[in-house]
Amino acid sequence: MTHARSASAEAAVAVAVDTEAVRLPAVGETAAGESNSVLEERARRMRRRLERLIGIAATEGNSLTPLRNGDEIFSAMLDGINSARHTVDMMTFVYWKGDIAQRFADALAERARQGVRVRLLLDGFGSRLIEKEQLDLMERAGVRVAWFRKPLYLSPLKQNHRCHRKVLVVDEETAFTGGVGIAEEWCGDARNPREWRDTHVQVRGPAVDGLAAAFAQNWAECHEELFDERDRFASHVPQGDAVVQVVRGSASFGWQDMQTLFRTVIESAEERIRMATAYFAPDVYFIELLCAAARRGVEVEILLPGPYTDKRVCQLAGQHYYEDLTACGVKIFEYQPTMLHTKVVTVDRTMALVGSTNFNRRSLDHDEEVMLAVLDQTFTAKLDGHFTEDLEHSALITRGRWKRRSIVQRAKEAAVLPIRRFL
Repeated sequence: MTHARSASAEAAVAVAVDTEAVRLPAVGETAAGESNSVLEERARRMRRRLERLIGIAATEGNSLTPLRNGDEIFSAMLDGINSARHTVDMMTFVYWKGDIAQRFADALAERARQGVRVRLLLDGFGSRLIEKEQLDLMERAGVRVAWFRKPLYLSPLKQNHRCHRKVLVVDEETAFTGGVGIAEEWCGDARNPREWRDTHVQVRGPAVDGLAAAFAQNWAECHEELFDERDRFASHVPQGDAVVQVVRGSASFGWQDMQTLFRTVIESAEERIRMATAYFAPDVYFIELLCAAARRGVEVEILLPGPYTDKRVCQLAGQHYYEDLTACGVKIFEYQPTMLHTKVVTVDRTMALVGSTNFNRRSLDHDEEVMLAVLDQTFTAKLDGHFTEDLEHSALITRGRWKRRSIVQRAKEAAVLPIRRFL
């Protein structure tokens, strides 16, 4: 895949760096006069709303470690695989080429040769670029490889519904999820356009079961054997203090859980919403939800890809709404150094959403996704800290300049509207 320069000359005039920085609470800081009990009450209300409206119980006693960019993420994932003694279950949308793809193939094959049950689930479209030699290596070693909905064998109704989940579960005890795929684009530390910016999470505790269920749901569609003697179904012991709800999104007609998740957190926000998403192309309903939050006094900040994006068409679909959003008081930033691929939302310094879901029609309507709804002030503060650091490398979209954008830019935005439901 090539990295497309997404900010055309016509659109460049619409972007300006904000020189009057708004003072934000520091990581871990509490607003004047506000006690921890206020934040705890917010978290309690949010937990009960999500449990009742989605129907999935949150689990207590979890430990979560945010991992930023490929240097941290791939190292932690490979360490997890290399330490496996019983089982490794891995699913990914992207498995392409390069050294990192070989390293994962070698690690999975080595564990399989040592008697560990290793299963690898690849999306039939997203992982089509995987090298045949790597597949052969893994299969010869005993890795059970399955493909999710290969396009050539699908009915037209299923062609557009992909498995976008990224999950790794090791020994039923440790799990990983987030935005990264297995490809060179995610390597490094977002230091230049060749190193993408992304976030993953390491999870220990009862929430691991929710991520294991996400894998099992898609594996069951592709393989006749759902579990075997290697699965221990062991009980979890507390690993930390985080409360986590694991929400799975699946392609369907009508409203679904992932849409309920985003709607609930946006409508519940009292102070601040911070969203970082790789692909921003929601429908008008969710645009109005964000505007309504801003109008009631919530500080809404959205961080999106800037001059480097791998899907310019999707970016244009989102830019169509910049004028409406900025008019409502929503602050939109475009990340400048490289492709921003994160999928993170923080709300009121009390909760965070992190996983595979983008804020676009494809994630919310068409694809298999998984998201962690985390109620933990410390974890949320760390993600807020990352967001603040990313803003230092981002450009603010100012309302006046965007309103005066060129006719060419407007025409490009309008041209992609008929296909925005597929973006």
